[in-house]
Amino acid sequence: MAAKFGTSGLRGLVGDLTDGTAAAHARAFARHLRQSGMAASGAPVFIGRDMRASSPEIAAQCAAALFDEGLEPVDCGVLPTPALALHAMGERGAALMITGSHIPDDRNGVKFYRPDGEIDKNDEAVISTLAPGCRTSAVPKPQLMRDRSLQANAGFIERYRGFAPDGLLRGLRIGLYEHSSAASDDLAVILKDAGVEIVRLGKSRVFIPVDTEAVSEETRTLAAGWVRSEALDGLVSADGDGDRPLVVDETGQVLRGDALGLIVARYLGADAVVTPVTSNSGIERQCRAEVSRTRVGSPFVIAGMAEALASGRQCVIGFEANGGVLTGNAITVGTADLAPLPTRDSVLPILCAFAAARAAGQSLSVYVASLGLPVAASDRIENFPTETSRALIADLSADKATRDRFFEPFGHAPAFDLTDGLRVTFETGEVIHLRPSGNAPEMRIYSEAASEGEALSVVERTRERVRQFTHT
Repeated sequence: MAAKFGTSGLRGLVGDLTDGTAAAHARAFARHLRQSGMAASGAPVFIGRDMRASSPEIAAQCAAALFDEGLEPVDCGVLPTPALALHAMGERGAALMITGSHIPDDRNGVKFYRPDGEIDKNDEAVISTLAPGCRTSAVPKPQLMRDRSLQANAGFIERYRGFAPDGLLRGLRIGLYEHSSAASDDLAVILKDAGVEIVRLGKSRVFIPVDTEAVSEETRTLAAGWVRSEALDGLVSADGDGDRPLVVDETGQVLRGDALGLIVARYLGADAVVTPVTSNSGIERQCRAEVSRTRVGSPFVIAGMAEALASGRQCVIGFEANGGVLTGNAITVGTADLAPLPTRDSVLPILCAFAAARAAGQSLSVYVASLGLPVAASDRIENFPTETSRALIADLSADKATRDRFFEPFGHAPAFDLTDGLRVTFETGEVIHLRPSGNAPEMRIYSEAASEGEALSVVERTRERVRQFTHT
C-alpha cells in the first residue's frame, strides 16, 4: 500500500491505487461511515472523477467496493470537486472524488467526504487503520449506478446565478484555458450567465497537470500570449479537479492564490480568515478580519474555520496559497445565496477578483497592486524524494549551525517558524519557506522579497542550495 494520505486525500502512483489499494480505502471509508453512524445501510455515496486516463477504472473499483459494503454508489461523472461536495452535502450523503488534482497523469488519488463535508485528520487515521484489513483477493464486480451528473453540475452552476447583478461583469472579455480541467464547462456557463464574453482556449483530450500554485513558465507564457493575441481583460483556468483557480490579469501577469483569497475576504466582508502559514505575510495588514494561520492542507484550514465559527464569527473564509477558497457560513452576494462550502472552490475567487476590480472601477492589475502585498514567489523541485526533503528540514530545524551555514548566502536570519516545514525571515525582510509536499515527491519553495525579480531569484538560489546540501 504505497499510496498514502497527504495534504488533500489519498495519493499515489496509478499502479499503487489500481492494485486494490483504492478499493480497500473505499471499503474502509464505508465501514467508518457505518460504524460512526454517519451512514445507514443502503445510504448513497456520490462518486465524481477528473479527466485522467486512470480515473474511470479507479472510480469503478471504489464503486464496487462500496456496493459490497452495503452502500449505494451514485455516479456523478466528470465534474469539479466543489460541485460534487455541494451536491453530496445537499443530499446529506458521503462522496468520493477520484482525482490527483494537479499532479502528473501517472499518479492519481481519492478525496473523501462525509455527509457534512471533507473528512478530517481523525477520519484519515481511522481509514488508514482499517484499510489493510479491507484488502481482498476477489475482484469486486462492477455495478450499474444511478447517474446524477446532470443534477450535480446544474446545482453548482445555479449556486452562482445572480452573483454579479446589474451587469457588473457585462462586457468583460475573458479567456478560459480549458486544458483537461473538470471545471471548464461549468466555469464557462457561470461566467456567461454573469454577462462575460468567454473565449475558450487550449482544450486537451490528454490530461495536462496544471499547478496553480507553482505555475510553470510554459503555462505563464501560454497565458500571456493569449491575453495579448485575443485582446483579453483577463484569463482564467483551474487545476485538474477544479478546486484551485488560475487567474491572469490584462497584462498577462498570473495572480497569486493568496492574493485571490484576500480579495474574496475583503469583497465578502469576512470577519475571520483562516489560511496556512505559506500564504503572504501581508494578509494581516490588508484585511480587517481576524487572521488565523495553520499548517498546509484543507483539513487544517477547515479545523481553524470550525474554531472561528464556534467563537461566533459571522463570515468565515478559508483559503490556501493555491487560491482555493472555502466558506464556513451562508453568504448572500448580489442575488445569489451561497450555502456553506467548506472545501476548496475555484469559482468564487475568480468571480470575486473581477467583481472587486469592476466595483472599484479599475483593471484587475491595478486593483491587485492596490492591495500592497509583499511580492511573493513559489516553485518546487520535482521528483525529489520525500524522505530527503524531511531529513533536510529536520537537520535545518534542529541545528542552528547547520541552519546558519545553509542560509549564509542570504544573510542573517533571526526568526524562523516550524508550523509547517521551515519558514525563515531575514533581517532584510525577505522570507524563505521550505516545505516537503504532502501530495507528491516534491520540495516546495516559497519566498517574499522587495520585487518580483528578487523573489524569483531567491527561489532559484534556494533550489540550488537544496541541491548542494542534499547532493541531488
